[in-house]
Amino acid sequence: MKSTFLKAGGAVAVAAVIVIGWHVRPLAAPPWTDAEINVLRSLSLASLPELPPDPSNAVADNPDAAAFGERLFFDPRLSANGGISCATCHQPVRHFTDGLPKGQAIGTSKRNTPSIVGSAYSPWLYWDGRRDSQWAQALSPLEDPNEHGSSRLEVVAVVAGDEAYRASYEALFGEFGNISGDDPVALNTAFANVGKAIAAFERTLLPAASRFDDYVAALNTGDVKEQETLFSDDEVQGLRLFIGKANCTQCHNGPLFTNNEFHNTGVLSSPGELPDKGRAIGVREVLADPFNCFGDYSDDPKRQCAELTFVRTGPELIGAVRTPSLRNVEMTSPYMQKGQVATLAEVLRHYNEAPDAMIGHNEAKPLALGTRERRQLETFLKTLTAADAVRQFDSM
Repeated sequence: MKSTFLKAGGAVAVAAVIVIGWHVRPLAAPPWTDAEINVLRSLSLASLPELPPDPSNAVADNPDAAAFGERLFFDPRLSANGGISCATCHQPVRHFTDGLPKGQAIGTSKRNTPSIVGSAYSPWLYWDGRRDSQWAQALSPLEDPNEHGSSRLEVVAVVAGDEAYRASYEALFGEFGNISGDDPVALNTAFANVGKAIAAFERTLLPAASRFDDYVAALNTGDVKEQETLFSDDEVQGLRLFIGKANCTQCHNGPLFTNNEFHNTGVLSSPGELPDKGRAIGVREVLADPFNCFGDYSDDPKRQCAELTFVRTGPELIGAVRTPSLRNVEMTSPYMQKGQVATLAEVLRHYNEAPDAMIGHNEAKPLALGTRERRQLETFLKTLTAADAVRQFDSM
């Protein structure tokens, strides 16, 4: 064995190599430290806690509500033209995204379609967090003229007019009140209940274990051979960069690889579009939403609304958007809040350069990663690809 001394920028680095005939290859990477292994465990699905309760939705964990909500999720009758369902944009085969820069339904939505898998763990929904529960979010597209383009009255009329739907609804929520529109409270209650059923279904969609999770499991058992089988050298190096030099875990942490917070990372607007104000507008909308945690249609009599009570506001939110999960990131292109970035390689190049934000302040700093390092980091990210989402209720 020989030691080769390399001088770069006045610093001296030591690179140990093994010479075999005419071939030279680097020694194996050093073993993971205890501190690094603890970080990797925190990212594994094995560390994902039980679903947090949603006291604002009395049927959140009711299997019958989830089964009813699943039928509603795939029903195009809940749209103005009878051709758009929730699954139009949230396609199961695409990890509940649509593969488009912006959602295409009756019209074109304002932003990219995020995955809803694991969204029950987030206190905020949408890129700008303008809804604070899955059921409140489920209601919004139904009335959006660019999405379902329907109305509360029309949506509730479909449910009340379908014999099977009506039976499911009344078994869960009781009889319909005056839903003709003459009683706004009765209509809004029925409309909110439709959202709660859809949310009960969405709540069952949880991420499946990926090759990364299997690798961490092998680390836990000390199975070196299994580790070498699961991860290539480049994938190991990409993972080291992810938790180390690239500092990706500053925002993409926890088993879902997101802190569910809002950050301005200097993403350029699409050509011809004004900069996206993001959370600065979203926080106003969620506070004004009649279906928010404080609203009359929440099922929680105690109004346990810590997120809304202590919601962050201020100019630092200008241009900030919610950190997306990196689970199955390989399957959810294009990227960023308006689908401005087509590939993972382009995403990594953006963060490597960290350009000035068009609006607000870019929180990200240049990563100073070389071309090979960015390639290794991308290779690691693809180990987060898994099978279809796991269903919470196997009987559904």
